[in-house]
Amino acid sequence: MSTTTRRTHVKTERHAFDCVAMKRRGAERVREATEGMTRDEELEFWARGTEELRRLQRRARKRRGSGAKPAVARRSALDAVA
Repeated sequence: MSTTTRRTHVKTERHAFDCVAMKRRGAERVREATEGMTRDEELEFWARGTEELRRLQRRARKRRGSGAKPAVARRSALDAVA
């Protein structure tokens, strides 16, 4: 008799998460948002996004310390492209 444990796969109602598809959609949104931008405009685009992320991280740390519910991210500049 085999000592290997038999595991069963449990099917759920959820759909499988496709990381590659998500990455490609994100890359397409960035390409559309930055299309036609000069180098300086693109650098400013990324600087704004970085600052928005830092602001959300600071809020999340404050909320986590206070026991409040996690903050929901607001629409970003990329969401306007979608």
